[in-house]
Amino acid sequence: MEKETKCIHAGYTPKNGESRMIPIIQSTTFKYDTSEDMGKLFDLEASGYFYTRLQNPTNDMVAAKITALEGGTAGMLTSSGQAANFFATFNVATAGDHIVSSSSIYGGTFNLFNVTMRKMGIDFTFLSPDSTDDEIRAAFKPNTKAVFGETLANPAMTVFDIERWAKVAHENGVPLIIDNTFATPINCRPIEWGADIVTHSTTKYMDGHDATVGGCIVDGGKFDWMAHADKFPGLCTPDESYHGITYATKFGNGGAFITKCTAQLMRDFGSIQAPMNAYFLNLGLESLAVRMERHCKNGQAVAEFLESHPQVAWVNYPGLKSNKYYALAQKYMPDGTCGVVSFGLKGGRKAAEAFMKKLKVAIIATHVADAHTCILHPANATHRQLSEEELIACGVPSDLIRLSVGIENVNDIIGDLKQALG
Repeated sequence: MEKETKCIHAGYTPKNGESRMIPIIQSTTFKYDTSEDMGKLFDLEASGYFYTRLQNPTNDMVAAKITALEGGTAGMLTSSGQAANFFATFNVATAGDHIVSSSSIYGGTFNLFNVTMRKMGIDFTFLSPDSTDDEIRAAFKPNTKAVFGETLANPAMTVFDIERWAKVAHENGVPLIIDNTFATPINCRPIEWGADIVTHSTTKYMDGHDATVGGCIVDGGKFDWMAHADKFPGLCTPDESYHGITYATKFGNGGAFITKCTAQLMRDFGSIQAPMNAYFLNLGLESLAVRMERHCKNGQAVAEFLESHPQVAWVNYPGLKSNKYYALAQKYMPDGTCGVVSFGLKGGRKAAEAFMKKLKVAIIATHVADAHTCILHPANATHRQLSEEELIACGVPSDLIRLSVGIENVNDIIGDLKQALG
């Protein structure tokens, strides 16, 4: 099936007389005929459900749809995109380990890595996404367990060179984890370019309506864990909490990562997505392909308008031919990037604040990537915890305005910007 068809049909095939829509299994527990039947589930000897804190049928159906869209082998939903990125990295790195990450990432993820996970004993080295291969190689240590980046950075809009970073990661025997939230699998499938694990904040374009918070992790199924068994004991040695199961040997490259992530991390942290939220997420997924086409078309038109306006100091949108990432965007996302445009005004921070007060169509909100046109000044909001130096390192100067272009009529969006600019 093509991606537009997968948005509608993947993950769930109703049988004769069954619900056409994915059913909401709003239950914490599941009934079995014998204690032995349930015992097989706890031993990971049989597939099934016993407690929604770990897995739920509704969630798994929706995760299967996203996995199909990304071209992966296994997937799982989480309560948020933050939980997805935490689980994806913590599944391979624990206290005493090290991760190489792009510095141009979402402020919340940067804070998760640079503050919270450091407190857990995991070290991070942050590199510019434009780093040379030699600079990337120099960042690796004997205890490095993964490389992390964002396809399109939020809100810096840098384009991550997936293929090049994947090559260096694999040279060093570690997986590449890519947050594909902004591009979505409609515009980019990182696994096809060498990524091993893909994460999403499904709260954004996948939901598309600012209705539900959620996350997802997809395993590409290509990384050979046992070939690097010394680096990944959690996957390649017996797990005594599950009767000595070795995930990499029992579930293979296609299933080990997600099984461990579910059986260990979801069991212990419980960051499950509610079945009702998964149902709403699926409604958003059904229209994802057509919405992304509109977002990209509107985003391109708005970026071109801003670039030509005399009060605009700079515009950062990979779809513009003047953009430094235009060639990379054409390589990885030839059908369009997303609807998010970053720009700055002549007059800097004060001019940005005055401009935003005059908007009528665009709403000031911390949200991004949904049907409504939203606007935010990250230095005063999502990136407020970062210093000036950290803001610059993340590609988020203090005058940056993040405009998430919605699917309204583009003439209304541009008209609103024009009147606010004066």
